[in-house]
Amino acid sequence: MATSEWRESRNAAARARLEKSLRPGFPAHVLHHALTRPLIPPTPSRAVASYWRHHVLRADRLARALAARTGAPEGWTWQVGGGEGRPASFRVPPAPFREDAHAPGPGACRICGGPVFRFGWHRDLAGDGAPSKRAGWHAACVIAWEFWCAPSDHLKELKARQRHRCAVSGKRLLRGAEVDHRLPLYRVWREERDLPWPFLLGHWGAPNLQVVNRAGHVLKCREEADERAATRRDASVIAPDDDLA
Repeated sequence: MATSEWRESRNAAARARLEKSLRPGFPAHVLHHALTRPLIPPTPSRAVASYWRHHVLRADRLARALAARTGAPEGWTWQVGGGEGRPASFRVPPAPFREDAHAPGPGACRICGGPVFRFGWHRDLAGDGAPSKRAGWHAACVIAWEFWCAPSDHLKELKARQRHRCAVSGKRLLRGAEVDHRLPLYRVWREERDLPWPFLLGHWGAPNLQVVNRAGHVLKCREEADERAATRRDASVIAPDDDLA
């Protein structure tokens, strides 16, 4: 069977299965996206996952908005290391609902803490107000988390957002362009760690990301390394009065 014939046959079966599984209120834009894929996803859940996978920046905005709606658990502070679900490094986004002490349980998202409804959606499509007890993540939050942890994997989307211009020089982005955090994450940990949790997430999301040509990125990293070294030297200096204490 020719590839085109196989694809037509496969898509016809997938479309029939998808449409049979749809429920009233299913997002029309997600369905349109699914039906225009080269390979149609055969289930609503896969259609939702495919939609967010192709709209990474939109997933980032939504996940941060959902986190702002939920807010951090009472008494939570950003800490790293020590196990218990805490991130091992300040380079991993703070996520209180991934920590053992604040795990929300079935039906709630481990990223934003909000209720997860049918098909991993963030709103109640069925209208019954009942979260899905089998779900632990919003489909959008999964994509957002991957984006926050590995923004370089989404270079194409970030380049397009900047109209293929270097954020530092304004020149055309070259093939070796790299993703950079405008405010380095070590400074977020050092200077911004007491900010409310939903605001912290913006430092891992699109608002703090830029694409720069490699030469500019190397220079910026060198300046940041010099700044960090100077800070360590200043911290190691012992004040004269300390010897008399």
